[in-house]
Amino acid sequence: MANIRSQIKRNRQNERRRIRNKAVRSEMRTRTRNALGAAESAAEDTGELVRSAMRRIDKAAAKGVIHPNQAARRKSRLARGVAVRLESGDVLPEGGDAVEGDEPAEAASRD
Repeated sequence: MANIRSQIKRNRQNERRRIRNKAVRSEMRTRTRNALGAAESAAEDTGELVRSAMRRIDKAAAKGVIHPNQAARRKSRLARGVAVRLESGDVLPEGGDAVEGDEPAEAASRD
C-alpha cells in the first residue's frame, strides 16, 4: 500500500476508472456479439443491431477506453463479418479473422 497521499488518491481514481472501463468494454463486446448473431440468423433487426454496436465502439473510443485505431479495426471487422454472414451464411473462425484461402474474388485476381 502506498504511503504518499497523492498516490493513495491516484490508486482510488484508477480503480474507479478500471471498473467504468470494464463496463464500457463489456457492453461493446455484447453489442458486437449480438450484431454478428443477428446477421448469422438473418434477423430483421440486423441493421439496427449493427448500428448500435458501431455506436458503442465509437463511444468507447471517445471515452478513451480503446484507441481510435482499435475502434476503426473493430468496426471494419464487424462490417466484414456481418457482410460475410449475410451473403453466404458461413461462419468465420472464433477470432474473426479470415482463414488463408478465403480471399475475396477481387483480391485473388490481383495476385
